[in-house]
Amino acid sequence: MKLHLIEYRIAGESNYCQINPAIKYLKLKTGKMKFLALTILIFAAMSTADKSNYLNAADALLHYVVREPKIKSGKPPLIILLHGIGSNEKDLFSFADRLPGRFLVVSARGPYILGPDSYAWYHADFTTKNPIANTEEAEKSRNTIIRFIDQLKEKYQFDDTQVYLCGFSQGAIMSYSVGLTRPDKVKAIAVMSGRILEEVKPMIGRNNKIKQLKVFISHGTNDNVLAIHYARESNAYVKQLGINATFKEYPDGHTINNDMLSDLINWLNSLLH
Repeated sequence: MKLHLIEYRIAGESNYCQINPAIKYLKLKTGKMKFLALTILIFAAMSTADKSNYLNAADALLHYVVREPKIKSGKPPLIILLHGIGSNEKDLFSFADRLPGRFLVVSARGPYILGPDSYAWYHADFTTKNPIANTEEAEKSRNTIIRFIDQLKEKYQFDDTQVYLCGFSQGAIMSYSVGLTRPDKVKAIAVMSGRILEEVKPMIGRNNKIKQLKVFISHGTNDNVLAIHYARESNAYVKQLGINATFKEYPDGHTINNDMLSDLINWLNSLLH
């Protein structure tokens, strides 16, 4: 497994994220800052089971790392991991080995560079009460992820009816944006500490296909980055679409703790057939 420590400060917020070797916790703590600074410290110890894999540089839409299925099959299900703002493709990949063995696991890097080893799916302003997204960049990333799924199909023989998205924070937002607008491409989304962008809602169709989308929502009640009301409002919204999401709250902050990860794994296992 990898050990990596990431510390970053973004647009008025100081965020600390740590993942230990056994992936017992992923913790973000927030505090007020008066300036924009970015510091990334990454210590990586890759096991021989971890494998970097890139499409041809000229054709690549997104950089990514991959874990091949542990349980071999002709066409495995695919799960794409989407990191939060200021992080990179190695972040959520730290718990890839804990995900069900049948999955082809791909962890993608956001296309916008914030600093060394620091990326985003779009720029965001955290200096106001509610985070403000660069909606033009968010829309470009939504389309890029959709095309990325098609591009992966050129290299890997996965079951295209079994595509899952799993994201944390900004990656969770992108999981909503892709899954809710393209349920023909995605079977299920796991959104951890995220929200639905208002700009995406007009693009969401109200039809039988959207009702078939499986949704897992986890959120800390003490989240100081994206408050718990975002998760509750998103859960209420998907119910209006006819989606009965698995919704879980935890007495924690902007984080993926072990309970959240265990609930995610149980949910994924319940959907595999």
